[in-house]
Amino acid sequence: MLYTMNSILSILTTDYPVDKYATYFSDDGGSLVHYEGLQLAAEFAASWVPFCRKHCVEPRAPESYFWAKMRGEYAGSAPKEFLDDHRRMRAAYEEFKARLDGLSAAIEQRSEVCNRANGKDKEECANATWMADGCTQWQGTWIKPAKGHRKGHHPAILQVMLDQPSKDPELGMTASSDHPLDFSAVDARLPMLVYIAREKRPGYDHQKKAGAMNVQLRVSALLSNAPFIINFDGDHYVNNSQAFRAAMCLMLDPRDGADTAFVQFPQRFDDVDPTDRYCNHNRMFFDATLLGLNGIQGPSFVGTGCMFRRVALYSADPPRWRPDDAKEAKASHYRPNMFGKSTSFINSMPAAANQERSVPSPPTVGEVELADTMTCAYEDGTEWGNDVGWVYNIATEDVVTGFRLHRTGWRSTYCAMEPDAFRGTAPINLTERLYQILRWSGGSLEMFFSRFCPLLAGRRLHPMQRVAYINMTTYPVSTFFILMYYFYPVMWLFQGEFYIQRPFQTFALFVVVIIATVELIGMVEIRWAGLTLLDWVRNEQFYIIGTTGVYPMAMLHILLRSFGIKGVSFKLTAKKLTSGARERLAELYDVQWVLLLVPTVVVMAVNVAAIGAAAGKAIAGRWSAAQVAGAASGLVFNVWMLLLLYPFALGIMGRWSKRPYILFVVLVTAVAATASVYVALAGSLP
Repeated sequence: MLYTMNSILSILTTDYPVDKYATYFSDDGGSLVHYEGLQLAAEFAASWVPFCRKHCVEPRAPESYFWAKMRGEYAGSAPKEFLDDHRRMRAAYEEFKARLDGLSAAIEQRSEVCNRANGKDKEECANATWMADGCTQWQGTWIKPAKGHRKGHHPAILQVMLDQPSKDPELGMTASSDHPLDFSAVDARLPMLVYIAREKRPGYDHQKKAGAMNVQLRVSALLSNAPFIINFDGDHYVNNSQAFRAAMCLMLDPRDGADTAFVQFPQRFDDVDPTDRYCNHNRMFFDATLLGLNGIQGPSFVGTGCMFRRVALYSADPPRWRPDDAKEAKASHYRPNMFGKSTSFINSMPAAANQERSVPSPPTVGEVELADTMTCAYEDGTEWGNDVGWVYNIATEDVVTGFRLHRTGWRSTYCAMEPDAFRGTAPINLTERLYQILRWSGGSLEMFFSRFCPLLAGRRLHPMQRVAYINMTTYPVSTFFILMYYFYPVMWLFQGEFYIQRPFQTFALFVVVIIATVELIGMVEIRWAGLTLLDWVRNEQFYIIGTTGVYPMAMLHILLRSFGIKGVSFKLTAKKLTSGARERLAELYDVQWVLLLVPTVVVMAVNVAAIGAAAGKAIAGRWSAAQVAGAASGLVFNVWMLLLLYPFALGIMGRWSKRPYILFVVLVTAVAATASVYVALAGSLP
């Protein structure tokens, strides 16, 4: 929860006109802990936001700011007050963290007291969870689940924590004994902050993240209705307070801005190990692939750190594809009950299309109508999750939603900036990382075999963009060919001689030229994208790791789905946050043995055994130097495989991987043992 509240605080302090944006927090579990945590964050923001504005601090997520090892030059307006304000602000933040940590215990203790006080008269209150006033039961999930108050079964909750501020600046308080920080020359206004917990009912498919995003889309239309929206995962925060302005510059660009549906920022991560063992940064994808797509129709949507044009999510056509006649355009776009039965929501849509309008005060919308847009049944018979909003019933709802916009003619834009616009956390445990890749690869194949297949898109999708999406949705199929490559070098495990293509010199020259050309292209690509050689190596290694155990599982998922079976369950990625880098990196050495690891272990074992068998053959057969040299051409494949699987080998070693030389000793010992067994067996045969 600490990281989530830091995300909220970083958004509240972003450098953007405070009266022109609002923050919506979606709590899909309906937890009182999150509700009261947001209240505490709003209270802390009253000091944190003016502090950030006064001293121009970066980043503006307090956890990241106070633990940063290096900071830039001071850019604020009161350098003499900075050290004293910094000390007091840090003390206030530590108190805020302590209150957050104690929320669960405080709520449980409060509820026990209230239940004892009310239990005699109201038996149904025996397990209730009570709010801070001590007389109101929490509508959402209770600590001890009860009917109508459990996970997946609770009413909708909507609470405006901070009202929309006025358009004119409001200076803060002067320093006093109760308020030691002087904000008398600082605008102390806070942006609008809203808590949302949508209704959950048994028997409904709530569509996970996509369903929650669509509820937010409707609620925000009724409360603020900004023409542009930006979404964040709960573990990401604003790292550069200018990020919103950068995205708006691209959205309002007079050249292609009007046809831009979304601006995608690359994902950046904190607390990844220095060598990026499991390719968490994925720089080849974010900084090379997405940047390359920017020259066609734009990058794909990758789930977080993305600014959208609201009307694009409503399935409106981009300006360049709209009919000239306004009536014809409206008739071709709207269909009966496409958006549901909320009159206020439908009436808000024309205003959302006007990006140059001034932001009005929140419209007066009845609580009943607001609550109606958050119910489970609101989307029945509508196009929500289909042609409106985020797409449902697919693991990679982000990529599919972006594809739907590209398919209708919209373009997107890639935006990278320094410092990084947003940062977050990534799974640094091997098993969690593989589960993440399984969800991506399985969802990609689902997309290809669905109605969102790139082959079926119309003429509005750019031809090269279509090719890019085909590659993006079919890459797990490469596992068939890579597996043959994996097991080619096991010839040493069998009797007899393996003949390579003759004449060997010509064949070897052909292979060298092909491989050198591919690697040269890779070098040019990383040079163009400004990446390092380590980024490229990690990308190659984890691609090979994925094709051994993850992609075959993704193929199995699609095969089962084709027979009407549920398929593989995609485990959500666990992303934890701890207070220090030492504890955070401890997850790197955790080993969680699951079936997903077995195929890669088999590939490693087979290649190690093949090297041992080759050594055993050389010893038992008393090979000449020429024979050994000839065998080296085959052994290079085995060694290359082990080098590519090196990060995986470290991962399954757990804490022993802190001493990589142990892995070398183990491999040499395994090769020697295999060779000895082979020699012994060869000597015992007649």
